[in-house]
Amino acid sequence: MTVVLGLVVGALTVLLLRLGARGMLRAPALTRPNYRNHLLPTGGGVLIVMAVLVIEASRAVLGAMGIGDEPGLTVQRSEVLFAVVAFGLLGLVDDLLGDGSTRGFRGHVRALLHGEITTGFLKLFGGAAVAIVLVATPGFATGRRLIIDAVLIALAANLGNLLDRAPGRTIKAAMIAYVPLAIVLGDGAVGVAVAPAMGAAFGLLPADLREELMLGDAGANVIGAVLGLGVVLGRGEVTRTTALILLVGANVAAEVVSFSSIIDRVPPLRWLDRLGQRPERRNGPESRGEGEQPDQGEQSERA
Repeated sequence: MTVVLGLVVGALTVLLLRLGARGMLRAPALTRPNYRNHLLPTGGGVLIVMAVLVIEASRAVLGAMGIGDEPGLTVQRSEVLFAVVAFGLLGLVDDLLGDGSTRGFRGHVRALLHGEITTGFLKLFGGAAVAIVLVATPGFATGRRLIIDAVLIALAANLGNLLDRAPGRTIKAAMIAYVPLAIVLGDGAVGVAVAPAMGAAFGLLPADLREELMLGDAGANVIGAVLGLGVVLGRGEVTRTTALILLVGANVAAEVVSFSSIIDRVPPLRWLDRLGQRPERRNGPESRGEGEQPDQGEQSERA
């Protein structure tokens, strides 16, 4: 019940913040064309960051007043809060300053070898550093676990961004991943810590599907990172290692194949991907090969 309450509070908080931040999101610095060349606010995922901050500040105040089970921030809530803020900041930098001229891990490495640090590389390197800090806090883990868990969180964050290629896709995938995770975590400390962030993400699904905003890296990276952190904090070594293997496979596959093309060729995936999208999206081309029109996620990468 506590987890459900956290999800609801997260969703309601992000909806209220979105109403109040309409003017901010329309700022030229945050406006980018989507796949239909309509100008939309990108970096809308920053609302997830704001929502989690508001919720945790409120929890701390209520705890100080003796309301609730915990008098202050737990370790798990502190780690989720740090992950949300840090990955949100790195994503927002890429949303605001990235030009999309360099794509993929190989592209960012090639640029680095030519003496150029791209915002995408900054996001990848910074995300890895944030993941290491998360795993090493509050006590230093063994070298093997430090590497496995840090890579897991970083790759989960990156996969969230890689899936952000169509309206609602990242959030839908997060829902599918979160349901079994929430069941096994239950009302424990980790489940309670993760719930508000995921609730805030789910609260943006209608706006994302209606193309009223784009998550951007500020949102997609946060969603992936929180799910990865939930696995790291709440599951055993076998589950974490299995998740890491799956994430490595997905991230490597994204370098050589198009997720959109695969989704388009599998009817159940295509149906789920298009569910709730605007008719223009559902009836238009869904996959993008070389030279084809950019879709939402690739516009988000340029933000």
